Amino acid sequence: MVWTALIAPITSILDKFIEDKDQKNKLAQHRSVWVAGWRPFIGWVCGVALAWHFVLSPVIIFMAAWFNVVLPALPQFDMGSLMTVLMGMLGLGGLRTFEKTKGLTK
Repeated sequence: MVWTALIAPITSILDKFIEDKDQKNKLAQHRSVWVAGWRPFIGWVCGVALAWHFVLSPVIIFMAAWFNVVLPALPQFDMGSLMTVLMGMLGLGGLRTFEKTKGLTK
């Protein structure tokens, strides 16, 4: 009983600082595509990387050659790693589709 009397004030103080998980999840939900969570962030990163690799970089190189401008080496990255992440995000493994058909997700 003595321990309960000693612990009760400490737990009431800790409850003030520890967030309720349900409340935190409610506050973290956002309708904006930019701040909805980790999945959209990874999607935007992959989208920007693909745009750079397949659109922007070739256009910049073409325009530089057209106007006889010498460019420094443009950044390159490992497309294999990017495609691994992107394919996982797109759910090409079939798991996301399976979840949707079973009604487990929205």
